[in-house]
Amino acid sequence: MTGFEVVTMGRVGVDLYPLQTGVGLEDVETFGKFLGGSATNVAVAAARHGRRTAVITRVGPDPFGRYVRRTLTELGVDNRFVTDVEGLATPVTFCEIFPPDDFPLYFYRQPTAPDLVIRPEELDLDTVQAADLFWCTVTGLSREPSREAHHVAWAARGRRPLTVLDLDYRPMFWDSPDEAGTQIRTALPQVTVAVGNLTECAVATGEPDPDKAADALLRAGVELAIVKLGPEGVLAKTTDAAVRVPPTPVDVVNGLGAGDGFGGALCHGLLNGWPLERLIRFANAAGAIVAGRLECSTAMPTTDEVESALERNHA
Repeated sequence: MTGFEVVTMGRVGVDLYPLQTGVGLEDVETFGKFLGGSATNVAVAAARHGRRTAVITRVGPDPFGRYVRRTLTELGVDNRFVTDVEGLATPVTFCEIFPPDDFPLYFYRQPTAPDLVIRPEELDLDTVQAADLFWCTVTGLSREPSREAHHVAWAARGRRPLTVLDLDYRPMFWDSPDEAGTQIRTALPQVTVAVGNLTECAVATGEPDPDKAADALLRAGVELAIVKLGPEGVLAKTTDAAVRVPPTPVDVVNGLGAGDGFGGALCHGLLNGWPLERLIRFANAAGAIVAGRLECSTAMPTTDEVESALERNHA
């Protein structure tokens, strides 16, 4: 069997998460080390559902870069498109853990991150075009040459179905929300699925109302718009259907990886061609499972775990 079902492109790093809850970083004594970065986590999450996955990203020529490559392989993701950038360090990310909803993040990606030095001429465009599903994140649009590389990749896809943009807006990577919104709006006509939380969708469209934001995404050219509403569930719309599913109950440990767990499960459901409500309920349950665990990449659930959670919630 050749080719990849899921190819993601973008952010990677090493997460250093406290093993103490409710403590500021200045007082934390021990940390766990985990593979991280949104595009990378989505690839891992999709692999947990049995999908053949690869990630296009870059790291520093350092021990953390070697850790990224090794861990990707251990978690079932092909690492052949992970390359070094001389002179830059593999990013690390710290967080503080104050459940249920306060998880400050501290990114160490200066002077720039290797994953923002993905160059158009280095892309394997045949792989990008042939992937059953291609997933990118908004972070990759924040700097050149990564921004141009994303547009070159989308041009190679030619709006092939299941070309997904994760709206993953992180304000510390941008000069302003307006700049991010401008770049997102240039990308939307080139993708077929857009997914983000309400804040991210508002940055993309200027609409703070979830229904209006979803409608604006559809008008911009996507075929499926997904607005994650946290404790209010998830809204998903196409041009001829709309569903709103309730939240999945969870005792939150660390909410930072929930969106990526949602994303990997979304990839799985899209590839299966599931009906819209089934798709969103499955992805929502996967995200909730990750929110109940400490780490991100290694916390991603299997298909059986998600199905079991859905059965419990509907018992």
